[in-house]
Amino acid sequence: MGRICPEIRREKVDKQNGRGWHRLLRASACTWAGLRAAWVNEAAFREEALAALVFLPLGLWLGENGVERALLAGSVLAILLVELLNSAIEAVVDRIGPERHELSGRAKDLGSAAVACAIALACLVWVCVLLL
Repeated sequence: MGRICPEIRREKVDKQNGRGWHRLLRASACTWAGLRAAWVNEAAFREEALAALVFLPLGLWLGENGVERALLAGSVLAILLVELLNSAIEAVVDRIGPERHELSGRAKDLGSAAVACAIALACLVWVCVLLL
């Protein structure tokens, strides 16, 4: 498995991100590399991203005003955000070593619980906005 944005990792700390548009372009490249890695390696992210393709436009259409649209769409994006963080935690834990350890298991379980909370939040927002 290749490294993500290896050219950035090799530079000195003071030149790591560059400035202005150059920094933005380099950061964007790393962002896309991270999204691609999540898509390729994480089934849960793929499933949630496909669901987001349905629910984001639906939320923007069903919301009656800007606040409702933001709540509906934002709650869906929150699931993707938390899933990306969970995947990052899992990758770091797996990088440390394959052996079982209580703290490694706890870290992965906490990440999974965070995703479940994000899904519950989205469900709550959708119910409150659309049904109450």
